[in-house]
Amino acid sequence: MDGIDREILGILQQDARMSYRDLGARVGLSANATADRVRRMRRDGVIRGFTVVVDPAADTAGGLVVFIDLTLRQDTTNEEFERKVVTLPGITEVVHVTGGHDYLVRARAADPSALDTLLRRLKREAGVAQSHTRIALRAAPRPL
Repeated sequence: MDGIDREILGILQQDARMSYRDLGARVGLSANATADRVRRMRRDGVIRGFTVVVDPAADTAGGLVVFIDLTLRQDTTNEEFERKVVTLPGITEVVHVTGGHDYLVRARAADPSALDTLLRRLKREAGVAQSHTRIALRAAPRPL
């Protein structure tokens, strides 16, 4: 990876739907050269997919968007946890992190009762020892 690849990644993190032509114009490459770089980064695993990020305030589906810091039980492996957590309803993102917790999970729950059910299932079925939950109120506007 070079500086242009890093610049492409930064732009794609802001707008992954940008055309190769527009992306290339921003980094000083042709559309074909830009597409080749993006394909190479996908092939090499630098880009593993594209995620849709929805501002909770703009989401018409309603409900709660929550961020849950999770600490696994001693008898639970990361592989076991990851295999089980992705099957639970409402889980939208699972990230293995450093710091005081093992994972950060982003989830959606219809209401506080549904959130309580999800937290109980995380502990009972996915091997979670402790959780710390935050509810998203709104997202800060992103500059264009």
